[in-house]
Amino acid sequence: MPVLKSLSFTAIPKDTNDPVHIRRAKFIQKLEEQKQLLQDPGYVRTVHRTAEIDGQKQVVVRKQRVKPWWKIDPSGQIVMSIKFGTKPIEFEKGKAGIVVPSKDKLPTIINTLIEAVRAGELDDLFAQASKQRPAFKKKAA
Repeated sequence: MPVLKSLSFTAIPKDTNDPVHIRRAKFIQKLEEQKQLLQDPGYVRTVHRTAEIDGQKQVVVRKQRVKPWWKIDPSGQIVMSIKFGTKPIEFEKGKAGIVVPSKDKLPTIINTLIEAVRAGELDDLFAQASKQRPAFKKKAA
């Protein structure tokens, strides 16, 4: 037991199913994907799903294309939009784009957005965007 006496023990923290923290983590993951897409334009997300094959459930690996959240407008300016689901989030009324001076500055902007999400600065915008989304209705059998 002398080895165990050298360790310090504590209680295990409970897992929280806080929707705000889950939403933040998912959004940070999407922003990290945008950084990977910026580094590698051919980046593809891999997703593991279960599917029934020959009457048995098996894990299937699928590839999903990641679409960039930035576009170049006709004047040559780069505009990045933050999407919640499929719709861009409006930071101000009618303003959903972030002006990026050059493509080299995109990783800096993405890192700034990640810090803002971690600090909870976009929680209100996420809440508004989730209220605008229609609830899924179950199909009648």
